[in-house]
Amino acid sequence: MKKICVIGLGYIGLPTAALLANRGYEVHGVDVVQSTVDTINEGNIHIIEPGLDTFVRSAVSSGALVADLKPVEADVFIIAVPTPFHKGYVPNIDYVVSATESIAPYVKEGNIVILESTSPVGTTDKVAEVLAENGIDTSKVHIAHCPERVLPGRIMIELVENDRIVGGTTPESTIATVKFYNTFVEGEVLSTDAKTAEMAKLTENSFRDTNIAFANELSILCDKFGIDVWELIALANRHPRVNILQPGAGVGGHCIAVDPWFIVHAGGEDAKMIRTAREVNTYKTEWAIEKIKNKALKFENENGRKAKVACMGLAFKPDIDDLRESPALYITRRLIADGLDVSAVEPNILEHSEFDVVNYNVALEAADVVTFLVGHKEFKGLDIKTDLDFCGVLK
Repeated sequence: MKKICVIGLGYIGLPTAALLANRGYEVHGVDVVQSTVDTINEGNIHIIEPGLDTFVRSAVSSGALVADLKPVEADVFIIAVPTPFHKGYVPNIDYVVSATESIAPYVKEGNIVILESTSPVGTTDKVAEVLAENGIDTSKVHIAHCPERVLPGRIMIELVENDRIVGGTTPESTIATVKFYNTFVEGEVLSTDAKTAEMAKLTENSFRDTNIAFANELSILCDKFGIDVWELIALANRHPRVNILQPGAGVGGHCIAVDPWFIVHAGGEDAKMIRTAREVNTYKTEWAIEKIKNKALKFENENGRKAKVACMGLAFKPDIDDLRESPALYITRRLIADGLDVSAVEPNILEHSEFDVVNYNVALEAADVVTFLVGHKEFKGLDIKTDLDFCGVLK
């Protein structure tokens, strides 16, 4: 197993490809975006992730990592493409199917095909089905699911240190895939079947979503009762068996804001708590929008002019540039669409296709209403008085 083909060079695919290339593998990375391919082949990166630039530069300069628009023959194929949802929160595995079809002409006997994309239960079986439809004897190919379990901002560390779950479509596939991951993972590589591996990742993110929903609901109630939610949580967490998470403006990211819907879609009425948690976290974002609009309207009524609103943060979590499913980005878009005079602030990106990104010092100087949506390190310690701190960055 010396040649690896990674399909999808985004937040998971590129770090994985770069790590493997620095571990002695020959890696062929595939992406559908020409500019992404060109950037990587120049030894640069198109996303912000600590340490990733060094890994990519080293891998490309040594010739161990090459990016391309098309797959090639390999010993191991890793699919790391997005799995969003259609309208109505219906799971969308179109990218997985397309990626599988793209590698089918290159898959041969003895190969390992790994789906790393977080997926609805049964998607790994669908990969096997698509390969079979394209003439592959899947009894002679090892097909497995190994969901990514990394935290943005720590990806290069956690790819190596975290435990991994591997579930094959057959016991033989599980064994072969576990052997591969053991060549570069220092954490424990745990064996199961494909469906359990798929459900494990969805369960992890649904657990997080449910606990965040509790914190977000507390924040709404505390606002109604005139209680400082941050103080309340700090006090409650002094109980030895209580560990309440921190509230925010909602929940974002490519996993927690999406994956629970995969369970809800398949589980229907039996997924009551998971559905409710998603609805609470979605409502928190709408609630935040109304709080900001009311604050701006109050300023306008008192001062006879429109308020200048500074939206502090666009990413889905602190200190990264990832905007996927970001409640902060959604709030900013909605406020602009509703006619408010908004300054968008995001220290981790230089520009955005929809609006100008303003330096936070400039935005704060001009702002009449300041709303903290993401707890970026640049915002901590600012001497700003505001009752629109949705992430507790000023606490």
